[in-house]
Amino acid sequence: MDSTAKGLMAMDPTATEPLASPDPPSPGAQASIGIVGGGQLAWMLAAAASRLGVALHVQTPAADDPAAERAASLVLAAVDDVAATRQLAGRCGAISFENEWIPIEALEVLAEEGVQFIPGLHALHPLVSKRSQRELLNQLYLPAPRWCPLAAVYPPPLPDPLASGPLEPYGEQGARAAVSAPGQPASPPPCLPEGFHFPVMAKACLGGYDGKGTRPLRDQSELELLLAEVELDGWILEEMVAFQQELALVACRDRCGSVACFPLVQTHQHRQICDWVLFPAPVDHSVEAFARNVAVSLLTALDYVGVLSIEFFYGPGGLQVNELAPRTHNSGHFTIEACRSSQFEQQVRIVAGLPLASVEPQVAGAVMVNLLGFEESSSDYTELRRRLAALAGAKLHWYGKRQAHPGRKLGHLTLVLESRTRVERAEELERRLAEVRAIWPLQEFQIR
Repeated sequence: MDSTAKGLMAMDPTATEPLASPDPPSPGAQASIGIVGGGQLAWMLAAAASRLGVALHVQTPAADDPAAERAASLVLAAVDDVAATRQLAGRCGAISFENEWIPIEALEVLAEEGVQFIPGLHALHPLVSKRSQRELLNQLYLPAPRWCPLAAVYPPPLPDPLASGPLEPYGEQGARAAVSAPGQPASPPPCLPEGFHFPVMAKACLGGYDGKGTRPLRDQSELELLLAEVELDGWILEEMVAFQQELALVACRDRCGSVACFPLVQTHQHRQICDWVLFPAPVDHSVEAFARNVAVSLLTALDYVGVLSIEFFYGPGGLQVNELAPRTHNSGHFTIEACRSSQFEQQVRIVAGLPLASVEPQVAGAVMVNLLGFEESSSDYTELRRRLAALAGAKLHWYGKRQAHPGRKLGHLTLVLESRTRVERAEELERRLAEVRAIWPLQEFQIR
């Protein structure tokens, strides 16, 4: 490797090989793309775009957000500011999103004006809400935990022979009808629908991530407490799944309908936030094949273009879809070092109209460890970062966030694993995690 290539690698902390010449453009390819959102996902997308010779413009509310330093230009505005997204569209050929918290109905006006969104708004619509995700999985007969709307805990109101017109069985009207009028028999209290038993998991339909927007309900009192605090229509209930492992798969589909799937991985959570990700997942090939079939079914049914991430439960009940994320995902960070292309490169390629690259692994195994905040601090943790980066086979990605607090994702570390068998890899995983924990502590915290 010559000195120029070494210098380029040193300047780009996510580079795993010297910068290659940009791919020749495909018909319809874009020299510049836009990303709504400026966090660490956009930061890594920008690094991948730079290596491909694609200018990446970012809409984000703060000039010190992680992606700002790598963006070709910034539109400083909230991510739901549609006027700002129109401005972003004037700088690029196609727009994608860092996360799914977007005002789809408002953006449809821009789509009608000719702004190109990837994934398309039609494909995003059933994915931005956990309730609509569950409805989609049911429609496609894909395995998922049993669920019901939170409003289903109120039994349908008894018919009033003096009343006329249909009654609303659930929702706010159903809840009000469950409160008896003076002199009338008491209505039954809220209860789990038939077939559901405590404990259950309550999930907010919108906005939940990293443990936010989820509440395990152990008994009737916790159910009633939730009902007193939230809007019925904004939550669902799910059965608790007796899983042995949590798995994840990142899948890609380009504009021509070609599909590629990265390897299946195991994920491990700490306080409902991803702690580490292991490649390859310690499961039989048939499990991975089934996960890929689920991914292809979803991508095809939605006519989805872009990167789609799927989280699974795996246990006695088989493989079940936990959640869907229409974007690059924490569970796919390992691909930067472990595969011939990363999830970020694939998303840039798809949005820019370039052909998909190979997703094949280039190492025997890897573990990605999230560096979660363990204190309130504005430190940049220079010494701890130096020690982490010095570990054998390690690649550090530091997001440059200005403030740390417990549980916040400040960066991640990928360690290449050498073991070839499942048993040996499990032992190596424990050794490597211990090395990281000796430098970067993992502490209990309350989800903020």
